[in-house]
Amino acid sequence: MFDTAPQAEVAQEKPVIISRNPATGEALGEVPVMDLTAVDEAVARARSAQRYWADVDIERRCEMVLTFRDALVEDTDAFCEAISLENGKPRVEALVHDVLSVADLCTFFAKRGPEFLAPRRISLHLLKHRASYIHYVPRGVVGVIGPWNFPFALPFGPTIMSLIAGNAVVIKPSEWSPLIALRAKALFDRVGLPPDLVQIVTGYGETGAALIEARVDHMVFIGSVRTGRRVAAACGERLIPCTLELGGKAPAIVCADADLERTARALVWGAFANAGQVCASVERVFAASPIHDALVARVTELANALRQGDPQRFDTDVGATCFPRQLEVAEALIEDAVAKGAKVVTGGKRGEGPGQFFPPTVLADVQTDMRILHEESFSPLMPIMRVRDEEEAIALANETRYGLLAYVFTRDRAKGRRIAERVEAGTVMVNDVLSTYGAPETPWSGVKDSGIGRIHSDDGLRDLCQARHVNYDLIGPLKRELWWYPYDERIYTWGKKALRFLFGGTRHRRQS
Repeated sequence: MFDTAPQAEVAQEKPVIISRNPATGEALGEVPVMDLTAVDEAVARARSAQRYWADVDIERRCEMVLTFRDALVEDTDAFCEAISLENGKPRVEALVHDVLSVADLCTFFAKRGPEFLAPRRISLHLLKHRASYIHYVPRGVVGVIGPWNFPFALPFGPTIMSLIAGNAVVIKPSEWSPLIALRAKALFDRVGLPPDLVQIVTGYGETGAALIEARVDHMVFIGSVRTGRRVAAACGERLIPCTLELGGKAPAIVCADADLERTARALVWGAFANAGQVCASVERVFAASPIHDALVARVTELANALRQGDPQRFDTDVGATCFPRQLEVAEALIEDAVAKGAKVVTGGKRGEGPGQFFPPTVLADVQTDMRILHEESFSPLMPIMRVRDEEEAIALANETRYGLLAYVFTRDRAKGRRIAERVEAGTVMVNDVLSTYGAPETPWSGVKDSGIGRIHSDDGLRDLCQARHVNYDLIGPLKRELWWYPYDERIYTWGKKALRFLFGGTRHRRQS
């Protein structure tokens, strides 16, 4: 059903995955490849634990989440080291992108969860003798299939929100970074969460498929568009609601009046953070002709100053590539672009020696016939294209099947918002990049092929529940409603009078 070709080393004679440090190749540990039976058992244990958890009041659930947050903060160094070792990102990024964002998300939803999930009254405009409200009920068991680029923040954000909503969670981490999920599970157990409430199932694509086949009650998938389509199809066949956060090809529109220094620094960080392994990375830059040359020059200076190397060092800016196939993707996109006239301004070739390193790469003289403008690279590549003006930039920005994030740079904030509203993306940031994922109150959602549903925000929390409607009587109960059986001509006559009184003629138009 999903990608099943081996993508990480499997030890001989036993079904395990060996997790390795992408910066050195060193073996860090191993996890089992879990089959359908093992996944079924994990889901069953989670379902049993969820029945108890759903009866725990939401305030107590929020207290437990804050207890987890406190333990996470105490273990910050250990978590950052573990993330850096297994994922290859610098320890500063492990702190800011993963640990800090999860700690903040815990705090935000624990403090506001009771308010967000409180019953919501619906004002009835016509049936005034009745009343309605929506109340939110846990879905049951939520399955989460997480990616390798943010092995802690991305799967455990939805996990925390699901727990607050009263669900149990079964997580299938990426085969390229499974150890951090087990570390987080151990922390949940240590702080006193019911031990079966959060389950980890490890393996390849078959394990993720088994999680859906086990009929979880909601599915959260974060990953590629190709696999996301398969997840959606499998969920649709079983009528399992799903949230899909998929790929992106984020454009940056640089207007002629943009602040050069801020724009250049934003683009460099937005393109090369986490070695470009971010679904919201700056993957296309459309620079207005008056600012283009100065922007390319300044971006090149900043990119050349970045320090790539050992992710465990605190002064490393760019770490290793976690998924080795991305090195080949980067090389193929660069080769195609150069063959069609692009110029590699800096970088362009994978690092020599041990480890999976690709340097920050800037390409100029990029044109629309180049694959690098259309295919997601998920690599530290920044193609820059000269455009006449912002109108051409908007048109090019929208010429893609992706629509996750986009960026606009201009000194005119009003103009920036006007441009942002015309760009086809779930989120458009003006004069900034990437950081809205760290704002849990804002929705993280895509349009086009970039996803379905929402991660984060109050709506995202409510999506992890069943919204159930209750309608009840305020008067009576009456013996019968006027429109109930038996029918006769009087009811028809009364109905026409009511129709004309409520909706007919100039009176209604004046009141509407």
